[in-house]
Amino acid sequence: MQTAVQFVPTDATSIAELRAAAPGCRGCELWEPATQVVFGRGDEHARVIFVGEQPGDVEDQHGLPFIGPAGHLLRRAVDDAGLPVANLYITNSVKHFRFERRGARRIHKTPEQEHITACHPWLMGEFALLRPELVVLLGATAAKAVLGPSFRVTRSRGQLMPWPASAQRPQDFPSDHEATAMATIHPSAVLRADDREAAYNGLVADLRVAAAALT
Repeated sequence: MQTAVQFVPTDATSIAELRAAAPGCRGCELWEPATQVVFGRGDEHARVIFVGEQPGDVEDQHGLPFIGPAGHLLRRAVDDAGLPVANLYITNSVKHFRFERRGARRIHKTPEQEHITACHPWLMGEFALLRPELVVLLGATAAKAVLGPSFRVTRSRGQLMPWPASAQRPQDFPSDHEATAMATIHPSAVLRADDREAAYNGLVADLRVAAAALT
């Protein structure tokens, strides 16, 4: 199985260096049909990292994560939950848009485990440089990327968990760094929900748990 490990600079000292290297990644086949790589953005001294699934069509076109409808909803939920916007960084577990064409439209396709595994070294590189206090995992793909394939968001959402030993990698957090993980639904799930108000309130409630953990 291919991975991105050979493309991730092990001597990077900043997110900017990682971001500059990412367009050259050929760790899986998703780079070829995508418009561009979509790397993380935000405060390089972030206390909180949000990890989503993958960029969508809008993000793929503009090269920035969470700038489409789901991103706007997440920003509103972050504000309502009282999280410090200035201390956030947001990224995805898979850095290229996976889609299928239907006429002129590009329709989202969920990444396979092989894509999550291939892109994992980039995510670990971001974690290692940022060293956050809390990692908020948005949706099943992000949660499984960090907490393992058996993790279920529906069973454990909104719960603070110690950083799992199984997530450790050579480029991961230094041994003296402690972090907490929390999973919740992806904001796109709110947009798809039959009862959007209830789904949104549930997302905000989870994020308030995250906000309380920072005080």
